[in-house]
Amino acid sequence: MIKTTPSVCPYCGTGCGIGLRSDGDKVIGVEPIINHPISKGRLCSKGWSSAFATGHENRITSPMIRDGKGFRKASWDEALTLIHEQFSYFRDHHGPQSVGMISCARATNEDNYAIQKFARAVLKTNNIDHCARICHSPSVAGLQQTLGSGAMTNSIGDVGKADVIVVFGCDPTESHSIIGSDIIKAKEAGALLMVVDPRRTRLAEMADVHLQLRLGTNVALLNGLVNIILEKGWENQAFLSKRCDHLDLLRKSVAEYTPEKVLEITGVPVDQQIQFARLYSHARAAFLAYGMGVTQYVSGTNNVIAVSNLALVCGQVGKPGAGINPLRGQNNVQGACDMGCLPGVFPGYQSTDDEAVRHKFSTAWGTSVAKGPGMTSLGMNEAALQEQFHAMMIFGEDPVVTDPDQNQVTKSLKKLDCLVVVEMVMTETAQLADVVLPAASFAEKDGTFSNCERRVQRVRKAVNPPGECLSDWQMMSKLAAYFGADGFAWENAEQIFEEIVSLTPIYSQMSYPRLNNAQGLQWPCDIHHPDGSAVLHERSFPNGKARLMPVHYLPTAEQPDSDYPYYLTTIRLHFHYGCGSMTRKSPLLERESPKGLLFMNPRDATNQGLFNHAPVGVRSRRGYLETRVIVTDQVPPGLVSIPYHFNDVPSNQLTNDAQDPVTRMPELKACAIRVEPLARDSEPRSIHLLREAGEARATAEIFRTVV
Repeated sequence: MIKTTPSVCPYCGTGCGIGLRSDGDKVIGVEPIINHPISKGRLCSKGWSSAFATGHENRITSPMIRDGKGFRKASWDEALTLIHEQFSYFRDHHGPQSVGMISCARATNEDNYAIQKFARAVLKTNNIDHCARICHSPSVAGLQQTLGSGAMTNSIGDVGKADVIVVFGCDPTESHSIIGSDIIKAKEAGALLMVVDPRRTRLAEMADVHLQLRLGTNVALLNGLVNIILEKGWENQAFLSKRCDHLDLLRKSVAEYTPEKVLEITGVPVDQQIQFARLYSHARAAFLAYGMGVTQYVSGTNNVIAVSNLALVCGQVGKPGAGINPLRGQNNVQGACDMGCLPGVFPGYQSTDDEAVRHKFSTAWGTSVAKGPGMTSLGMNEAALQEQFHAMMIFGEDPVVTDPDQNQVTKSLKKLDCLVVVEMVMTETAQLADVVLPAASFAEKDGTFSNCERRVQRVRKAVNPPGECLSDWQMMSKLAAYFGADGFAWENAEQIFEEIVSLTPIYSQMSYPRLNNAQGLQWPCDIHHPDGSAVLHERSFPNGKARLMPVHYLPTAEQPDSDYPYYLTTIRLHFHYGCGSMTRKSPLLERESPKGLLFMNPRDATNQGLFNHAPVGVRSRRGYLETRVIVTDQVPPGLVSIPYHFNDVPSNQLTNDAQDPVTRMPELKACAIRVEPLARDSEPRSIHLLREAGEARATAEIFRTVV
């Protein structure tokens, strides 16, 4: 019998409502939920194809243990016994800093809570991180400093309440399609649209104002805009005097960023700078959304602070239709942060440095918790290369494809004494594991997701998982028993959520029945906001007043030169998501975007004698790949782009792992490359064929030898 189970889309951070149509234990299709508060009966191409992501084809359905160059099936007891032996040995003989866990932004809040609890209560380490490290960790760090809370200040529905919409460093029509459609609808209804992006994106083509700045010059532009606003007296003086500190320091700091200097650095004409500053500062309500074109730089945290300065100076925070709104990339990356899957915070962003917080969790969990500082995901990789980190457990992430400098990531994972990967399919990272555990999909378990507007929503089990697949929290419950640890014997996901609520103030008034009745609740949902919070900071900021913080422009870590004359930036495509392990299972999505391609300006293509779909090699100081060229004026001369979804054409062969000093965010958005024409009739080789030929690592090894 066919049934429909209400749930939440497993792709981007929008959090659209979907009905999972199932027949027995197979999801056969999806349908939109008509009255859903966000999606309102709509789905994007990925959402409509989400049934393919749960398919049993190529699924890992039992534990697997490495046996020589391949894997053999194992029982849960054998796999968990091996994991316990390895992790307990390294914890006890090399210390808790020698082991760690990477949780999953695609898993439920309940899964993520269990993973970080296991790390802190059983392994006694704060080495817990997830993919927010390489997307919006600067948003958490930057907005926490300026506003006191590192999340989207407003709601997705506020797009329709704004008279000015700013889209900075992203293209929601590609990455968050329902939000993108809301922006288009708002513009058609009369809102002004302003886009800040080095590329001429779909929204940039529609925009009233497009500031096409040079790659990596965000801080210079934002400081210049603030300077214009202050010089012309366009700031919101009442808001600043009542609700912000350090205006004098900011005024002094931005004074050097004159329109002429900003033109020199960014390439944005003076008249466009003034036009943007006037429209934004005079708006009744200006909704500012930004993406990884702000965060994925060595200056990522400073970029976010500069965005915050602009919004605060104009009083565009704490009211409907306005705000500072980071668009989170994965379905539950907000929730994984909320659950404390970061090295510096417990659930609810309660600091691991605070002795009272540690005591609170030690008491609740009935055991001592980790005390020392934790390492980020990239920090764990670096420690592994130095033979100071020995065992890692990765849940549903594929860092070999998604993290910068792919060759270095692979080398670090191979250095581990024990790598455990929890996955649905055999990803590039899973192929390096010592133990692979079979994960249930979102359609095969109960729980909650938290979307980018802080809305916590129910995820419901529609079908049984195939074979021996389990939810992540069930694995943690089983594994904890091997360590003799108490406090993990949950019977269902709701019991975990009740524990979360008891320890997480921003979730304290939530429950499964309340989430069901309200179609989700937005945190903070506490005694002061029992029905949730659609808009943050309406009356005050968590720290009293917001902080205006001077920041200064620094160039990207790597810039084009005579050997590597182009800037490369990574992008997302409408039809794919993340590492592609889910969307590339859909024949419909794969038909639309089957390959990773290099996007190049016509002038650059002509100068190199290239034509549309010409085969090329692309080389950086770290690696090499082959693909085909798409000639387009969406990128300016000197800038090329590659999507990061494709494991056979992995952009992260090329990217730079230089890091933001505050968050250790790698600079995925900017590196220097050169483009090498191949024979006109040649077929670009996949990275797998290049590895067999030994060419993908050649450049990197030569460069490191020289250094």
